[in-house]
Amino acid sequence: MAVSKKILDMQASSSFIRKMFETGARLKTEYGAENVFDFSIGNPDALPPAEFTQILQEEAAKETMHGYMPNAGYPFVREQIAAYLSKEQNVPFQADHILMTSGAGGALNVALKTILNPGDKVLASRPCFMEYKFYCDNHGGSLELVDCSTDFDLNVEAFEKAIDKSTAAVIINSPNNPSGKVYSESTLKELAEMLERKSSEIGRRIYILCDEPYRKIVYGDVTVPSIPALYDHTMICTSYSKDLSVPGERIGFLAISPELEDRDNIVSGAVLCNRILGYVNASALMQRVVGRMQGASCDVSQYQRKRDKLGKILQDCGFDLTLPEGTFYLFPKAPMGDDQLVVDLLQEQNILAVPGKGFGLPGYFRLSYCVDDAVIERSEAAFKRAAKKIFA
Repeated sequence: MAVSKKILDMQASSSFIRKMFETGARLKTEYGAENVFDFSIGNPDALPPAEFTQILQEEAAKETMHGYMPNAGYPFVREQIAAYLSKEQNVPFQADHILMTSGAGGALNVALKTILNPGDKVLASRPCFMEYKFYCDNHGGSLELVDCSTDFDLNVEAFEKAIDKSTAAVIINSPNNPSGKVYSESTLKELAEMLERKSSEIGRRIYILCDEPYRKIVYGDVTVPSIPALYDHTMICTSYSKDLSVPGERIGFLAISPELEDRDNIVSGAVLCNRILGYVNASALMQRVVGRMQGASCDVSQYQRKRDKLGKILQDCGFDLTLPEGTFYLFPKAPMGDDQLVVDLLQEQNILAVPGKGFGLPGYFRLSYCVDDAVIERSEAAFKRAAKKIFA
């Protein structure tokens, strides 16, 4: 057998998002792209901020700037990020606390490899991005999902019950993919107090890994609280993929809270892991670009417009959903709780969605509205046809 059994098993349970994305490519070839309504993948369609292209061209034109640098990244870029992050998170980050990575996925893998021992477990609230499961497995650990509350909020009591001596970390994704929930400061403070207490009880530090690529994709007066300001033992794992609309450039960072327990050893370990995982260092060119773009973001208002437009279509068709506070996903309830049936019936009308079981929470389905407005508008008739069968 050329492929390991473990990888074969992983392939069988791998991302529903990617499977639907591949289905979309096939349907577009068969029916024409204009007749397929692909809401399956969170691939930003907003243009990067206007200054991105200018800065990119300026940095690309510089000579002798494409070699290796320290594995943690350019010191001057890390200084730029630390200065901005200190204001954003209300925590005094320094350059030595920042590690440039190949996106948020790279940051999470580096963090997990640094802290996990064989047999350790990591907790996350369902629904969540299920690649976390594979990331934990990469480094000898396992992912355990914890039930959310009825409004997708963190269920701190359920987290507490799930903690035992093997618990190494909790992953918090806010704004949450797929629900769009932004966790409140009061809820996060309750979580932080519980983790302090449980860390003492089990005799090991439980870290929080903040997965924050959607931090700037929020609507109205919603704000995303700073977790490092509430819990010292926090690592931020994030990227510029969503707010700068550059997911293919694979650029992000790991930020290690200044007061984090055993900080110096974890920083050194993370730098080593960045190298031995094969990343070596994040893209030299992209580091220099994002360093000059701290605080910049794409036009988030267009995502709010798309959210409202697609949300109204779904609500008019009879679907039960709460408009998200952030991200660019809708997560409606599946009538009768059968998310796979709903996804199948939508696909009959060339609408591509992802079942909630692909995020650890059956009974819902996800629609990504980072698509052209015309796709949303053309999809309305198809949603109405599908709804007649779904609600029959």
